Formats: sequence, C-alpha cells, structure tokens
Amino acid sequence: MPYPLEAVPNFSEGRDRATIDAIAEALVAHARLLDIHADPDHNRSVFTLAGSEQELVAALLAGVSLARERIDLRRHEGVHPRVGVADVVPLVAIRPEDIERARAAALELGERIGSELGSPVFLYGELASGRRLAELRRGGVEELARRIASGELEPDFGPLSLDLRAGAVLVGARHPLIAFNVNLRGSLEAAKEIAAAVREGGSHGFDGVRALGLELGGFEVGASHALGAGREREIGLVQVSMNIEDWRASGLSELVARIEKEAAVRGAEVTGSELVGLLPAGAALGVSPASLHLEGFDESQILEARLAGE
Repeated sequence: MPYPLEAVPNFSEGRDRATIDAIAEALVAHARLLDIHADPDHNRSVFTLAGSEQELVAALLAGVSLARERIDLRRHEGVHPRVGVADVVPLVAIRPEDIERARAAALELGERIGSELGSPVFLYGELASGRRLAELRRGGVEELARRIASGELEPDFGPLSLDLRAGAVLVGARHPLIAFNVNLRGSLEAAKEIAAAVREGGSHGFDGVRALGLELGGFEVGASHALGAGREREIGLVQVSMNIEDWRASGLSELVARIEKEAAVRGAEVTGSELVGLLPAGAALGVSPASLHLEGFDESQILEARLAGE
C-alpha cells in the first residue's frame, strides 16, 4: 500500500462550531482526520488529513462544497488574510519521494473544484512557477475579483469571474511545513516589525520563513486543539504568525529566540506560542517545548506519531 499523503485545507470559519463540525464530517467521510485547529481571532480552521490521492481529492471536494454552502465571505471578519471560503488547499508529500503524487493530486483537485463546484482556482508555489499566496491575497477578495475582471489574472481552473460570497480556492502541492504562532504582549506595530525582521529577506531573516504581524483581541478562547481539546488564550495580545517552509534550514528554537530579542528591544514580551496543525518528526528533534514557550506539547502533536496511531 502506498504511503499516505497529507492535506491541510484552511477554511474561513473559526467561530461557528456547527460549521466547523459539519466540515469535519464532510472530510472524515472520505479520509482520515488527524487534527483540527480552529482560531476565532483568525476566524479560520486548519484541518489535517491523511489518505491516498483518491481519498484526499474526494474529501477535499466534499469539504470545499460544504464550505461554499455554509460560509459567506462577504460577512467574514478575521485577522488572517483570505480570498475564499476554502482559502488554501495544499496537498503534502510527507516523504520527499512522494512529491509527484502530491502534484498530480493537486492538479486533479484544482480541475475538479473548477469544473464541478464552479469556483475559480489559482495554483501557487511549485505548481505556478513559485507564485506566492501573498501575491494572490493582496487586497483581499474584492481586489482579486477586480484583477480577474480586468484580465490581470486568470484562474488556472474554473470560471473567469469570482463570486464574492465564496471567493477563490488556492491549490498547491508542497513538502511539510510548520505553521507556528508566537503571541506577544505589546503593540501591533511591534509585531509587524518583528515579523518583517524574521521573515526571509528581513534584517534578521530566516530562510523559508513567511511571517505576519497580527492583532488578537476579540475572543477569550482560541480553540487550538487536536480533534476537540480547547486551550485558553489571553485577551488583547498581538501575534507573529509564521509558516516555516524550510524547517531544516530554520530551526524553531533559534527563530523563537530571535523573536524574543526583537520583542525586548521594542518593549514587548513573548507570552506563549501555538502550533497550528502537526509538527514533522524531524523538526521536533532536540527541541525543548519550554524554549518555544509551547505549553502542553506531547508526542500526539507529531505528524508521524499521529499517523502511526489509530
């Protein structure tokens, strides 16, 4: 039996429990659901799935369809950038040798979302000559609709117009990354400056790190969980929200230490951190959760361990 692929779809709903549960049910009818991270400040839920190409394509089609029914992007509020109810849908090769399988599955998924569900689909990353998510999200869904209508951008699959209620779907294929947030007690300006410093190309940049400075403040509880276990978050924080695309080149401990230094010179303080989804086993080697300000971390949050368990 082939080794499973992973999928990590991000849906633009992190507050309505009924919708999050309905999406989970749609996904789990076709593939194995490993983790859910629902964040009300981001107003976004990240699901981690595993399965064969066929299982994942079926699960993701069902999840995107359900999201189109239940989420209205015109009424969406959240600090995380987004251009669709199913904002980004990557297929992930857990093993390097499986990347072609992930690419083929992503292309099939994109074509079927466009033809069967009627959503414009944009490829990103290696499937689109390195085009980045930030380029597609620039200005939000209204700006993306304008760029499509003007002919500046053309979807890779699906209609040549964008419904502002559902938006577009961004589909990619990649290797595992780490989605990691560091929460700070300080100003939004400080968070943005720190994010600019540590992202790739910044004054103290780390290879393969994408970072945003965000303000958190509207909700007492961020449901950061593995299939349901909640965790409280202090009100009124700011955040450096990151994707570490090359965790072999940019270690988590060194990255968090740099954020602490950058925060100190700006009068800010690290209060904790959050892992979004699961951590590749190699990235966990030699890393102390205390050095990451990561509470409650255990083996169940390692991708390969979750795959091995039932």
